Amino acid sequence: MAQKLQAIRGMNDVLPAESHQWEYFENTLRGWLADYGYQNIRTPIVEPTPLFVRSIGEVTDIVEKEMYSFEDKLNGDPLTLRPEGTAGTLRAVVEHNLLYNTTQKLWYMGPMYRHERPQKGRYRQFHQIGVEALGMNGPDIDAEIIAMTADLWHRLGLADSVQLEINTLGNKEERAAHREALIAYLEQHVDILDEDGKRRLYSNPLRVLDTKNPALQEMANAAPRLSDYLGDASRAHYEGWKALIDALGIRYVENPRLVRGLDYYNQSVFEWVTTELGAQGTVCAGGRYDGLIEQLGGKPAPGIGFGMGMERVLLLLAEKGLLPARRSVDVFIVNQGQGATAYAMQLAQLLRVAGHSVIQHMGEASFKSQMKKADGSGAAVALIIGENEVANAQVVVKPLRADAAQETLAVADVAAAVSRFKS
Repeated sequence: MAQKLQAIRGMNDVLPAESHQWEYFENTLRGWLADYGYQNIRTPIVEPTPLFVRSIGEVTDIVEKEMYSFEDKLNGDPLTLRPEGTAGTLRAVVEHNLLYNTTQKLWYMGPMYRHERPQKGRYRQFHQIGVEALGMNGPDIDAEIIAMTADLWHRLGLADSVQLEINTLGNKEERAAHREALIAYLEQHVDILDEDGKRRLYSNPLRVLDTKNPALQEMANAAPRLSDYLGDASRAHYEGWKALIDALGIRYVENPRLVRGLDYYNQSVFEWVTTELGAQGTVCAGGRYDGLIEQLGGKPAPGIGFGMGMERVLLLLAEKGLLPARRSVDVFIVNQGQGATAYAMQLAQLLRVAGHSVIQHMGEASFKSQMKKADGSGAAVALIIGENEVANAQVVVKPLRADAAQETLAVADVAAAVSRFKS
């Protein structure tokens, strides 16, 4: 016997017992995105490795440790399975000139890949829904991004399970001034920095403040704050953003240590977090990346977006008991005898045209065995066809979930009878 093969660790199958939950979530997302005027974009799973190094940042966990990168066997080109969706989306926008004399509101959905230690809510193949609003400068689009995410939590029944945290990262010059002061401060505390902090001290000092090491919290809390280095324009953008969020009645917490893990962010950044999923508390995060389009070879244009981990939101929905039960089929057709198979297939097609879902038993089996399968299918009605029914152009209709007697009907009356017993 051949050796049984298994899925790669951290890359999970979604089986039929769970896939209906994904479909429910995905359908909710599509309706929500349409309500805000976003259009779908679909980009390749594999991109040139330099795309992610240039956009995400060379000194980030993703680029340094987590990317699935390899060489093309034919030409040696460096390739990477996409670890996030923004870079590929903006590469497509630049390549196809989608911002020529216009703005864009785009969304994507699909698998991403990071080589991390698998744990609940954090997988090596994970799925994201992402949004990118391009070509718009002001804090108004930043506020709409917050409004639409808050709206989604209400639609899903999760509004009381998540909290919004916001911050501003200022512009490039302000971050440079803050960076200089931060390095000087960290140099005074280098003796207590962990290895990760020492490694990032000069390459990415802002990420040192995002440490999860409890021993470094007091030092991080006392570090120079970027807010003290903001100029008038950046401060006005941040205050304008907050004022609009306040006007929408959305509660938030200002978190000066919220920096995000990707180098391309500037100005507005945010996270929606929960305390109900253990360590994996962030369910949606994003911010502005006004310099990224130019960095990828396009004309300068502002942008803001976010990514949402679909597995984490599904876990949260499951924790709250908010996922739907598996949808049952309407009809199971039991058939046996001469001419019954073709007769049943014709009936099944008529019922599907009438809007009913139908399973027809295929192959040889006794009526008793077929009825057991009909009951296990969850169908509302079993339709029974034998040689007598074929000869008389009739069907036996047996309700499976209602307290009602079975009846024998003409084919023309079956669709209406099924409608009476559907839940």
